[in-house]
Amino acid sequence: MNLQISRIESACETLKLQAVSQEWSYLAKTALNNEASLADYLESLLNAELEARAERTRVTLTKFAGFPMDKTFDDYDFKFATGAPRKQLKELTSLAFVERKENVVLLGPSGVGKSHLAVSLGQLTVQKGLKTRFITAADLMLQLSVAKKQDRLESYLKRSVLGPKLLIIDEIGYLPFGREEANLFFNVIAKRYEQGSVVVTSNLPFSQWSNAFADDTTLTAALLDRLLHHSHIIQISGESYRLKGKRALGTVPTVLQNESERQG
Repeated sequence: MNLQISRIESACETLKLQAVSQEWSYLAKTALNNEASLADYLESLLNAELEARAERTRVTLTKFAGFPMDKTFDDYDFKFATGAPRKQLKELTSLAFVERKENVVLLGPSGVGKSHLAVSLGQLTVQKGLKTRFITAADLMLQLSVAKKQDRLESYLKRSVLGPKLLIIDEIGYLPFGREEANLFFNVIAKRYEQGSVVVTSNLPFSQWSNAFADDTTLTAALLDRLLHHSHIIQISGESYRLKGKRALGTVPTVLQNESERQG
């Protein structure tokens, strides 16, 4: 290695230009072969650095988001999920609702792909370089309760609830909340009201949400008022995708068969 190359690499390290350090020589040869101008070479070098930094940001944001799976909108099986409003869902992929700080509520029985769609919206948001967080309602309540007991509720709310541009709360209604948990959840929705977008999924119609929130109809009404004021409500009907193979073989347990028929 000659002294000039050593100085270039040292300068790149000092300036934290990782991509420039790795790509400058190759891009220089490419520019020379293509008879590109110095300005063209400089632009290609800067673009390489920008793209590398954007990718590192996406990796960091994906780790923070905590997605339980890797799902895209194109992966969603609309041929099976005939009860999913494709046009309405497709419009959400523009992420205009995130910029407008609106909410999305995905309702439907278990297995119709609500979590899949929520994750796909979250991953699109991350690809745009926006901070996103995915969490189940049960885990959110657990973390809020622990933070309150440890006298760090406000810091938790600031970092994990108000920090993300998009907050995804999965599976509301699968487990009922006690009085304190219901109050904490209301606090989450109230603090994000008109401050940031929320995507929630639930297997319960709105008329039954009070059952999940300590049978407190007043709190539930106030919560829904804030959640639904600026929102897109997506109602998905149909059978469970996870059980379609077993259903074809006639091996679905009776309790699941009855529940699917009731909700469908």
